[in-house]
Amino acid sequence: MPLIEVTNLARALEAIEEAGIRAIGAAGEADQSVYELDLTGPVAWVLGAEGAGLRRLTRERCAQLARIPLRGTVESLNVSVATGICLFETVRQRLAKARQSDAVA
Repeated sequence: MPLIEVTNLARALEAIEEAGIRAIGAAGEADQSVYELDLTGPVAWVLGAEGAGLRRLTRERCAQLARIPLRGTVESLNVSVATGICLFETVRQRLAKARQSDAVA
């Protein structure tokens, strides 16, 4: 998986959008959950610091926000766990779409 270090995240998110990649920010207060979004196209996940979440400008640069539904008294997840959930759902949707395409062909 390619990783790129940037000095200005807001500008990097603008460049990502110009390249046709949808930036999705993980935010607990988002209206839609990760399971409700179509993640089969090009996406870049944006996750904030544990506890603090996404900064305002970073949040505003995201095309969409998505939450991970939590139950019980859990208020937030470790950022590595949240990343794993978001990436797993992205891969799950893409594999399901590929299987549907194969079944049609």
